[in-house]
Amino acid sequence: MSRFPDGFLWGVATSAFQIEGSLGADGREPSIWDTFAGPSGDTGAVACDHYRLWRDDVDLIASLGVNAYRFSIAWPRMRDPRGVAHYDALIDALLERGIEPLVTLYHWDLPATLDWRERTTVDAFEDYAQRCFAAYGDRVRRWVTINEPWVHGVLGYLKGEHAPGLRDPRGAVAAMHHLLLAHGRAAAALDAGESGIAFSLFPVWPASDDEADRDAARICDGYHNRWFLDPVVKGSYPDDMLTLWEERIGPLDFVRDGDLGVIRAGDFVGVNYYSRGTVRASAANEPFPYEVISARELDVPLTGGGYEIAPSALTDLLLRLRSDYGDVPIYITENGAVYHEAPADSSRVEFVRQHAAAVRAAMQAGVDVRGYFHWSLMDNFEWALGYEPRFGLVHVDYETQRRTIKDSGRFYGDLARRNGLL
Repeated sequence: MSRFPDGFLWGVATSAFQIEGSLGADGREPSIWDTFAGPSGDTGAVACDHYRLWRDDVDLIASLGVNAYRFSIAWPRMRDPRGVAHYDALIDALLERGIEPLVTLYHWDLPATLDWRERTTVDAFEDYAQRCFAAYGDRVRRWVTINEPWVHGVLGYLKGEHAPGLRDPRGAVAAMHHLLLAHGRAAAALDAGESGIAFSLFPVWPASDDEADRDAARICDGYHNRWFLDPVVKGSYPDDMLTLWEERIGPLDFVRDGDLGVIRAGDFVGVNYYSRGTVRASAANEPFPYEVISARELDVPLTGGGYEIAPSALTDLLLRLRSDYGDVPIYITENGAVYHEAPADSSRVEFVRQHAAAVRAAMQAGVDVRGYFHWSLMDNFEWALGYEPRFGLVHVDYETQRRTIKDSGRFYGDLARRNGLL
């Protein structure tokens, strides 16, 4: 058996808006997602009804045998003492069962009165973070400040596919900068424990050795990965991407003196990994001249959601992070796939096995990975895609809210208990 180090965190992950429902309960204020519906037409009004069923869900997590749970706090609930008390009770219940909470402060459910294009939202986030630290910091040791600033900034403010549904290129880059600045402010405000930020990292390969394709892959890597990793770990934006963004939107005057020193903060990096991309040059594409080739066009194994199954790319990504950014502690804060079969989901069982092995291979090569959190604990509201994609280790019948552990959930629980791969 290939064992992981003692103390390694084996967790499951969720986010508040994707599972809680109860949008009007206990003084919760509106968020930008409350009335936003993508092409699916679905909303998070009920989701998995977790806000009411959370006690049963904590029992469910404990029954799996994992030792950690990543969840997010809904910022709109923290304006009312009843919302504060909800997460207080949730954290206590997890700790009573020996489950370590990894708490995300922001997983996209922005109060509807705020806008990440505005610098004042950074001030509001810092205040919110301080309130969370004061309420829960005596029991929560690890915090994720911001989840996936690329996804939130690009899909929400550039392409209009996520809430708030805007198509504002300059505003999108400002929003992403402010998200990073909010991370830095929150990290500085934390007196005890560890903080980090979770990035949706996307390893890219050129479609050929042609110079145009190799340049396309470099730009794609800068757009998805380096634009976020560099400021948080190195304290600077990459020069090539600064030039490209300034060519498209003008001077980045929302980046003020001292900002990058604030952004360079945190004790770990969270890696959200789902797949890799093969990239070719495409002059007509915006904002940058490349396209990611659909995995369905390639001769590669696919998940039920049509993504390439590429565990070796996760190993490569982790090795690249160590090579380019040094010995930064890493948590795999999300990794998972869509498969629709349940409860006998042998494809997901194999996906988990392969990706856990990929993490172990990187660790054996010297990468400091301290935990793995599977996305997701249970099927849930997948943002603009609605309820059709099923990522869960636990099946949810949305009509009855009945939970059923899938074979993958049992496999993952056994892996966590053993702390090793057979």
